[in-house]
Amino acid sequence: MSLPTYQCVPSDEPYLKAVTGINNRPEKYHKFIRILTLSTIVITTLYGIQYILGIGPPILFGGCHKGFYSSRTELPIYYTLPSGDKIPSVALGVWKASKNEVGLAVQTALKAGYRHIDGAWTYGNEAEVGEAIRTSGVPRKDIWLTSKLWNTFHAPEDVEFALDESLARLQTDYLDLYLIHWPVAQNADSSLDKELTANPYPTWQKLEEMVEKGKVRNIGISNFNIRRIQNLTGNPLKYKPAVNQWAKDNNLLLEAYSPFGGNGRVKDSLAVPVVGPITIQDSMFATVKEIAAELGITPAQVLLSWQVQRGPLLPTIRAH
Repeated sequence: MSLPTYQCVPSDEPYLKAVTGINNRPEKYHKFIRILTLSTIVITTLYGIQYILGIGPPILFGGCHKGFYSSRTELPIYYTLPSGDKIPSVALGVWKASKNEVGLAVQTALKAGYRHIDGAWTYGNEAEVGEAIRTSGVPRKDIWLTSKLWNTFHAPEDVEFALDESLARLQTDYLDLYLIHWPVAQNADSSLDKELTANPYPTWQKLEEMVEKGKVRNIGISNFNIRRIQNLTGNPLKYKPAVNQWAKDNNLLLEAYSPFGGNGRVKDSLAVPVVGPITIQDSMFATVKEIAAELGITPAQVLLSWQVQRGPLLPTIRAH
């Protein structure tokens, strides 16, 4: 899978030119020493100014060669999937976002610059998400929409029905990404479908058909462990999984949900006091706040930046 690398930000600061040689003539030797001394003073001064301003040192010997990167290297804002589509590197997840609140969360996120909304059929809020997108003023083509196939729709004859229901609720005629939500197939009565759980290939073949129909642009998996991934990818696939939540073996882009903490931990991760008696777990959160204070950013930005820097990784922020 082709994934973008960090781009080297061009350095506009002066840098030391390589000295090609010295001859034995005294006057030229002394001239060289004077130039070298002056250059050293200039470079040292620039380092000092940039350190004080917090903008990092210039790149010695310049360029974007191996190992020489500007300290102002930017984080990737998207990753490129095998289809060539560019998926935004951070998403708003709407799991557990309650009725009459999720729409506002989506519109607020889109207004703030988010362009990736991660939802699912089983979340029960796709209709409100779709209406929020419609009234947001942001063109559909500029928004990446992800949804997921629920366990009771793994039977090939049920896949398109479930997809069409999500499309109708979201008020769109295609999804940018459609994931198998869990590697567990269930019958209509919620009992385990052992055959489709052991062999998800028939479900995947139907998803591939949805790609060819234009209803889905990319397909992937969620919550699959390595054994189950290999169980799927061992088949002759037309389209390999583009994304997996929880694993990134087999060249899959990893997507992680709840980057601010698990269920009920968001307030703890963003509001732990820096001083005072704290637990070992809270000590980590306190460190995050200390880093945020030092850099002049929010704890949320520290957590997101850390995860994206580890990349390729898609943090999906929950809206609740």
